[in-house]
Amino acid sequence: MANEQTLTIEQVIDKVRGYLSDQDVAFVQSAYKYAEQAHHNQYRKSGEPYIIHPVQVAGILAELEMDPVTVAAGFLHDVVEDTNITLKDLEKAFNKEVAMLVDGVTKLGKIKYKSQEAQQAENHRKMFLAMAQDIRVILIKLADRLHNMRTLKHLSPEKQRRISNETLEIFAPLAHRLGISTIKWELEDTALRYLNPQQYYRIVNLMKNKRAEREHHVREVIEEIRKRLDEVNLKAEISGRPKHIYSIYRKMVLQNKQFNEIYDLLAVRVLVESIKDCYAVLGVIHTCWKPMPGRFKDYIAMPKANMYQSLHTTVIGPKGDPLEVQIRTVEMHQIAEYGIAAHWAYKEGKQQNQDPKSLQDKITWFREILEWQNDTSDAEEFMESLKIDLFSDMVFVFTPKGDVYELPRGSVPLDFAYRIHTEIGNKTIGAKVNGKIVPLEYVLKTGDIIEILTSKHSYGPSQDWIKLVQTSQAKNKIRQFFKKQRREENVEKGKELVEKEVLKYDVELKEVLTAENLKMVAEKFSFANEEDMYAAVGYNGITAAQIATRLTEKLRKKRGQELEETLLQAVSEVKSLPRNKKTDTGVRVIGVDNLLIRLSKCCNPVPGDEILGFITKGRGVSVHRSDCPNIHTDEAKERLIPVEWEGGASDGKSYNVDIEITGYDRRGLLNEVLHAINESKTNITAVTGRTDRNKMATINITIAIQNVNHLQKIADRLKQIHDVYSVRRIMQ
Repeated sequence: MANEQTLTIEQVIDKVRGYLSDQDVAFVQSAYKYAEQAHHNQYRKSGEPYIIHPVQVAGILAELEMDPVTVAAGFLHDVVEDTNITLKDLEKAFNKEVAMLVDGVTKLGKIKYKSQEAQQAENHRKMFLAMAQDIRVILIKLADRLHNMRTLKHLSPEKQRRISNETLEIFAPLAHRLGISTIKWELEDTALRYLNPQQYYRIVNLMKNKRAEREHHVREVIEEIRKRLDEVNLKAEISGRPKHIYSIYRKMVLQNKQFNEIYDLLAVRVLVESIKDCYAVLGVIHTCWKPMPGRFKDYIAMPKANMYQSLHTTVIGPKGDPLEVQIRTVEMHQIAEYGIAAHWAYKEGKQQNQDPKSLQDKITWFREILEWQNDTSDAEEFMESLKIDLFSDMVFVFTPKGDVYELPRGSVPLDFAYRIHTEIGNKTIGAKVNGKIVPLEYVLKTGDIIEILTSKHSYGPSQDWIKLVQTSQAKNKIRQFFKKQRREENVEKGKELVEKEVLKYDVELKEVLTAENLKMVAEKFSFANEEDMYAAVGYNGITAAQIATRLTEKLRKKRGQELEETLLQAVSEVKSLPRNKKTDTGVRVIGVDNLLIRLSKCCNPVPGDEILGFITKGRGVSVHRSDCPNIHTDEAKERLIPVEWEGGASDGKSYNVDIEITGYDRRGLLNEVLHAINESKTNITAVTGRTDRNKMATINITIAIQNVNHLQKIADRLKQIHDVYSVRRIMQ
């Protein structure tokens, strides 16, 4: 439908005369004359008489072959908003139907609101409500927006971007949901031209450069298909399918592809008379060329939500390149191009479908809008309850200024923040939804008005955000922050963590952190150099323990061989040696003295637990609970040694234990858990928590206890808390 040429009133009348009766043409002409008089001496930003705009809107509606009332409303759609004409005047001059359609597309500019944001939200509410009452409202609005986009060059750059954004976020998706692809594509391509002109003109030039070659290839394919169809007596209209600039741009951006990697630039459309012929053509195509697995879609048997029907298949074409073929009937093609407008088309002076309700019943989201409309007559209450679910997998949310953003369902405020701007996302410290502060894991709903709270003193995103956000855009931007924006900090942090882990092996750093050893380990983990390796540790791309294990591998093997004989000798003499003195750990090895003893952190044994000792290589004896899985291996059995607790269960020492509490995520649950532990005069050394989408809370707490009896008392007390489901001791 792309058309830069300005239509004259004579051309528009000729269009309607082609499908309307003389009486209907006269009705449309009277609407033009009324609008021309109302807009007398009014001019657009371009300096042209204002009446040119209503003429173009009516012309677009005439191209869709809309009914006379809709075309007339196209001529009159701005008279109430921009002149002294009232709805009553229109109703008197024409009829209630025309007045209702004009009212549906009229902004509320003459009503005073507290803010511009409130007015814009009310305009959207009004438009959707009117659309739910009569689908023709949005068809007029789409025609209005289409001509505004065609003449956007006369506005300021700021307005161009704002209107283009709104077009991509509301009006192009609406055209898609209504199945009007001929308007959708032009809206998207034009919006892209103003939002990203460099990419737009780059794609245009690339398409021009390859056009001759592509058109020659398509002609060869069409001739081959026509020849095969003639052999089986199948009549068909075959043509090349144009690829739209915005769809190419989206594939390049979303799939990170270069222009020459987009294969469906080659596409053919086959139009036939019946559904039976569609499947017959499909069979011919698949016998002619080999179909690509997983690329066949049957939208005839399973139409899209916008009533689109067609067969799609991708085959390996004659030159070995993928070739997309669409097969549909002529009627399906009309619906694919004009969508719901095709149901309003006049043929030989008779309207095919004059009942808006019968069309709305075919689009389920219309029924939902009508249901919400019936729930309330108050505008604010309506906006609160109305969830404008234009897409089954998308939500619309608003900025405080009234700008609309489209996000995948399940998105959180951080997704919204990163959609606005990377720096806003990185500096986020909180969010307000509908005026109330919400947690960052709040799931956004359609109609929410979101305000992102930022601070210039913010240290940037948290690693937990990657798990929190839903959009790949936000995830990538968070990862980029840790990789690039804080590279030096991550390198320093990573180096510090690796050195700390290496020291746990009781080795000298200079023995391990040699240039040769660092280079070897970096290559093993596929890093270009040691700085990249340290940076990855800094942003949690890899753990310091993994690096330290590799760095100390050779040294540990060498030391292990030297220590193994000494340690195994200690095991063989364990029963014959005198008993050892008390140790700081509260544990002694039966019959062996002067051995380094430490409590294992993987299971955190406490007095009262059954324990075993494990002779390590270079780190003495580690004490584990007898049920710890780390000592129940064939290799470990050879190094186990009997140990026991010293001085009974109440020697005054404290031992750290990790416990996990699960329950229903309600307000105050964490406070009650912490209060219960404090009541028992037990020290808390660490607390973490998380919740899932099922409102299940998991709280991990490290507490200092004296023995297992002490731990049992705490567990019993925690289980008495309302909404706590389980309390268990965990291993790291």
